[in-house]
Amino acid sequence: MCISLFGFTSFALLLRSFPPEVFGRWVLYLASASLVDMFRFGITTTAIIRFLSGSKEEEWQKLVGSFILIVLLATSGIALIIWICHVAFPLPIEHAGYDLFFKWWPLMMFINIPFNTAQVILQTELRFDKILLINSIYSIGFFFVVLVNFLFLRMNLTELVLAQLGINLITSAVCLFNGWDGLKYLGKATRRTNKVLLDFGKYTTFTLIGTNLLRSADTLIISLSPMGTAAVALYSIPMKLVELQQIPLRSFAATAFPKMSKESLLGRVQEVKNLFYTYSGAMTYLFAFISLLTFVFAEYLVMIIGGHQYLGTHPGTGASAVMIVRIFSIYGLLLPIERMTGIGLDSVNRPDRNFQKVLYMTIANVIGDLIAVFIFKSLAGVAIGSVLFTILGVWIGFYFLNKEIGLDRKKIFSSGIDFYRMIYCSFKNLGKQRVLDIENNQKNFLK
Repeated sequence: MCISLFGFTSFALLLRSFPPEVFGRWVLYLASASLVDMFRFGITTTAIIRFLSGSKEEEWQKLVGSFILIVLLATSGIALIIWICHVAFPLPIEHAGYDLFFKWWPLMMFINIPFNTAQVILQTELRFDKILLINSIYSIGFFFVVLVNFLFLRMNLTELVLAQLGINLITSAVCLFNGWDGLKYLGKATRRTNKVLLDFGKYTTFTLIGTNLLRSADTLIISLSPMGTAAVALYSIPMKLVELQQIPLRSFAATAFPKMSKESLLGRVQEVKNLFYTYSGAMTYLFAFISLLTFVFAEYLVMIIGGHQYLGTHPGTGASAVMIVRIFSIYGLLLPIERMTGIGLDSVNRPDRNFQKVLYMTIANVIGDLIAVFIFKSLAGVAIGSVLFTILGVWIGFYFLNKEIGLDRKKIFSSGIDFYRMIYCSFKNLGKQRVLDIENNQKNFLK
């Protein structure tokens, strides 16, 4: 939560540091980088988490070696393609606002390999304390750069990217020094373990790319419209609030997937179902509360993030950030079950079904975005499309997972209630125990 708070504050400071047109270029840089990273890590991340969850030491080292090898090859290939495109089409790239990405991200990809691989490997070991540490180094470091820039420096975007490169270099150095990155196992890779990861990853690559497109397609399509980078900046405010909503979702998912994968590998289908019910139900109730707060306090949230300049109707786009935030609050209600069906399908070794689900959602999203942007010229229409494609994803995901393990919809909600009842009882019993301890200490003192 603290890491996300630093990220949120950095975003708000950057919004106030640059005019909308310039800040829109920064958003395009981040959105493009995120999409490309799905190509880099999509083919291995989900696969390595699943197969490492129940593997023994020798097999573990071979799988990690294959993971590192595939990441290095993918990074080299993608970086080469990006550089060639930048050399061949410099003027169209700059005119569209993507020059930062094409110029600097290939270098960034090589610098942050240890940073990214360490996070994946540590997740399989459930070492979230170490993940927190390395994320803290990056997030807090970047926050201080943004804060100093806001107060004193007034850097341009290129200087900001160079500062980001330096912080990533420090974070990766920490991972290398502590041996968390897995690079020392590169020589352990075998053809068999390469094939294991690639066979599973051929579906998860496109699943993760599709998942990223669900988040970034809105931004990319808006950037190509006549509304331009100012519209990208305005739309990024409700998108940032969606990211904040997803903080607990990512935490639950990071814990749920290794557990469900392990139970699936051991053949305990009922345990997989129980985990699905519990996590889906608990997150749905939590998101209902978060979405209600987001809807009610939408205007205050926009003001906190972007300032008064983003309140009201934007003259250049005719859009209201507050209205878009309220539409996205409805979208937030649907996220838990949609995400958990995907995790469930991957954990029971059906990444092909998860890929199909995300493919249908992505096609629906892109079509909806094109209609909203180029026909209706409406940013609110783009947000409504996000709600509709997520409803489609919930239905398709539940249908596919139900065919694999057989589900009872009602148990999602009853298990969610049981989850919070269990937490309440734990706190209640803890309180009673403390009272008893105090009474016993008083009696001993009187004696």
